[in-house]
Amino acid sequence: MKPVVIYARYSSHNQTECSIKGQLKVCYEYAQKNKLTVIHEYIDRAETGTNDNREQFQQMLRDSENKNFQGVLVYQLDRFARNRIESAINEDKLNKNGVELISAKENFSNDPSGKLLKGMIESVNEYYSNELSVKVKRGMGLNADKYYYNGGSVPIGLKLETVEELNGAFGKKIKKKKFVIDEETAPIVRKIFEMYNSGSTIVKIQQYLKTKGLKYSVCKVRTVLGNKKYIGIYTYNEIETPNVIPQIIDNELFEDVQKKLEKNKKSRSRLKTKTEYILTTKLFCGNCKEMMVGVCGTSKNGKIYNYYSCNNSRKKKCHKQNIPKDYIENIVVERARNILTDEHINEIANRIYELAQKEMNDNTNFKRLNKQLKENEQQNKNLMDSLKMCNIDNVRQNIFAEMQKMEQQRKEIEKELLLEGMQKIDITVPEIKFFLKEMRSGKIDDKNYCKMLVNVLIYKIYLYDDNLTIIFNSQDKPYKEKIPSIGEIEAKLAVCSNKECPAQPSQ
Repeated sequence: MKPVVIYARYSSHNQTECSIKGQLKVCYEYAQKNKLTVIHEYIDRAETGTNDNREQFQQMLRDSENKNFQGVLVYQLDRFARNRIESAINEDKLNKNGVELISAKENFSNDPSGKLLKGMIESVNEYYSNELSVKVKRGMGLNADKYYYNGGSVPIGLKLETVEELNGAFGKKIKKKKFVIDEETAPIVRKIFEMYNSGSTIVKIQQYLKTKGLKYSVCKVRTVLGNKKYIGIYTYNEIETPNVIPQIIDNELFEDVQKKLEKNKKSRSRLKTKTEYILTTKLFCGNCKEMMVGVCGTSKNGKIYNYYSCNNSRKKKCHKQNIPKDYIENIVVERARNILTDEHINEIANRIYELAQKEMNDNTNFKRLNKQLKENEQQNKNLMDSLKMCNIDNVRQNIFAEMQKMEQQRKEIEKELLLEGMQKIDITVPEIKFFLKEMRSGKIDDKNYCKMLVNVLIYKIYLYDDNLTIIFNSQDKPYKEKIPSIGEIEAKLAVCSNKECPAQPSQ
């Protein structure tokens, strides 16, 4: 039997162990049905899926290098990640270690239609995550009104203290958490601010933190220096409330540090521009099969040029030349649009619909919940019949109590069924056709449109020295095309750019 591990996660806004138990139950049922042997569980509690900075997730990635398991089983893809870029990068890491990512509830086939459906679901998950974050912030308003801890990391220098609050609706005491000063680490925070204000670099601050047993990245040090909690400000939904959190840094020192941070930030921003590389996670070097990533170089007159570079080339392990970003992106986007003919759209729509229907019919969890609901209804009917026939008060009270339990159980099952129904892939052929035709008619200069086109239609791109291979999610046969050499491409671009040859970024 194939050895696999399970990865489960729930978000900080939904802090319940039941969520984990439910995920594990479905995963184990899937494993048993598909003859998989679960050898370990990796569980992140109260962790967001919008980034991969999760302890157990990172441990799972590291352990995959040992090749002790061949698959990572998740409840569904949004448990692995809701950020499409990081999801693709981390799935690629697993694949290189011979490990397959398996979704218990979204059992996508490995054929073109399965890959296309998976691309659509990943795009929906990323959109859902963005929408969900808005709803979560709205739901956290009650805590924010009383300045309680609202989730997330607790900055160094502060800690949480549990307090009890009387719930007026039910007369019960409920536990909340608030920020208090951590006397052990607060002096470290003061020292960091004093060092930076006196001219110390971030690197020197990092070295100081190491002497205290703390390993902080450059980004994390800057986050500490800009955290308004240290001057007593509680922030929620962009509303700042002063004098709520115990103050560690005085206002004057904090303001001086912010001015220095802003000055240094402007200096750094002159050295780089923010550029989006839409082929990231899709483009691979044809020579060594390593992922290609975005880099930039600057010409003699200061103009910035953007390229895709092989990761191994940057490590001096591959001789693949960099390729201009806009050139390769334009080719890929144009080829993706070209496959969306009316005939091909009809074919894709029918294949996706058939697969979606199969996914719905194979939903074992949905069937299990429906069975439980029918059993609950029958048991409740039996209790009602017994109640009608019984005249003994004590027995009638026991039956009433049991009926109340059954009613509560019914509500829980119906709630799970509602959630399950929301997650089902309920889509029609006309809807799929409309979606694909909209993709065909999008504006080529709209980067968001180009990103969606690449994400949904393209599985992988292999770039060789003089040719290109595109594997589409919707076609069995790869598309291949001869392209000019890198030298010819750059010569052509130089003519179109006032005869200035763009500088290759340093390797």
